[in-house]
Amino acid sequence: MRPDGQVEAPGKVATQHDHPLLVALTRAFYWQQLLDDGVVGSGSEIARREGLHHSTVNELLRLTLLEPAIIQTMVAGHQPRIMSLLWFQRNPLPGDWVAQREVVVGFDV
Repeated sequence: MRPDGQVEAPGKVATQHDHPLLVALTRAFYWQQLLDDGVVGSGSEIARREGLHHSTVNELLRLTLLEPAIIQTMVAGHQPRIMSLLWFQRNPLPGDWVAQREVVVGFDV
């Protein structure tokens, strides 16, 4: 049921953008571009420039390894509620996109 009292269509996910997750995703792709372009040499260098701990930068850079369909779901605000920045920080996803999809499908169970 939506906050306005209307019932959602079965199987339809309500749009709910997770702003901290979207900011983290944006930063991760920006940092990855800096690395790819040779502007910086490592995540540790990014951390020094940003005033962050190197582990924070490395955790966020893992978001760039997500399957594009999962990223599109997050950008559209249709990710499962459990899929938050905190969840990604505490739970490493497999690098294989098929395995990532299986993890995400498991959220709905």
